[in-house]
Amino acid sequence: MVLCALRRRLLRSTSRCGLWTRLLQTQSSGCVYSSIHGFNQEEIREKLQAFPGGSVDLLKQDSGIAVLTINNPSRMNAFSGSMMVDLEDRVTQLENWTDGKGLIVHGAAETFCSGSDLNAVRAISNPQDGMKMCMFMQNALTRLLSAGCLSSLSLWWRGERWEEAQNSPLPVISGWGGAARLVHIVGSQNALKLLGGAVKVDPELGLHIRLADGVLEACQEEGAAGAVLQQAENWLSRYTKGPAPVIQAVKKVVLSGRELPLSEALRTEKDVFGTVWGGPANLQALASKSKHK
Repeated sequence: MVLCALRRRLLRSTSRCGLWTRLLQTQSSGCVYSSIHGFNQEEIREKLQAFPGGSVDLLKQDSGIAVLTINNPSRMNAFSGSMMVDLEDRVTQLENWTDGKGLIVHGAAETFCSGSDLNAVRAISNPQDGMKMCMFMQNALTRLLSAGCLSSLSLWWRGERWEEAQNSPLPVISGWGGAARLVHIVGSQNALKLLGGAVKVDPELGLHIRLADGVLEACQEEGAAGAVLQQAENWLSRYTKGPAPVIQAVKKVVLSGRELPLSEALRTEKDVFGTVWGGPANLQALASKSKHK
C-alpha cells in the first residue's frame, strides 16, 4: 500500500493481508455472509442507496493495472451509502476483468478516506441496520482483499497529508473487517495500540511496525497527485509483468498458504497449478526454453 505523507510515500507489499490491499484475481472466493446468516443483499443495497453523495470510480488500463478512486472530497472522501453500493459494484467489475493484474486505490483531492459519512451513519444508527451495513461492507471488502480483486503484491494509494489524518475518534470499533485484518499485518499487540489509542501513524512508525515496506519521496508541487500515482504504478508494474492468468494463480496460492491449513493449501496449489500448466503462457515459455538461456 502507499500511504502518502507530506514528504514521503509509504509502499506496502500486502502479502500479509491488510485492511487495505492486493493483486487482481478474477474469481471470487465468496462472501462472509449469505442468506444463511440472515443477510439480504438487496435489502441493504436499497437502504444504502437512500443516502447519496460522492462516487467510487474505476479506470481499467491496458497495462492490467486498474485505478480505483474514492471520490467525495467535500466530506474528505467519507463513504456515503451510495458509495458503499458503488464499491460493491466495482468489485464485481474487477472480478470479471480477465486481464486484471493489479489495483491502485486512492482518494480524490489528496485525501484518502475519512471513514463513513456521518449523515448515513446517523440514519442507520440502530444496531440491526448497523450490523447489516457491516455485513455488506465486510462482504465487499473480503471480495476485494481476499477474493482476488487485489493480490499479494498489490497497492493501495493513500493521498493524505499526515497532519490532516488524525481526527477525533468516534466511540465505536471497527466494523468493516479492519481490526481483524490489521492483526495479520502488524500483530495483535500493535493492532491493539493503534486501535485502542487512535495512534497517529507517521512514515517512521509505519515502517517500524511493518505496516509499510518502503518509502517514496513525495512531490511537493501543486497538482502532484498524478505524478505520485505514476510512481505507484511504476512500483506495482514490477510485480505485474507476467501474463494475467499466471499472476492471478500466484495470488491464489499465496492467499491459500496464508489462510488455510497446510494440507488444504497444498491441495489448492496443486489445483491452481493444473489451471496454468499447459496453458498458452506455459507452452510459449517451454517453446522458447527461456529458463536455460
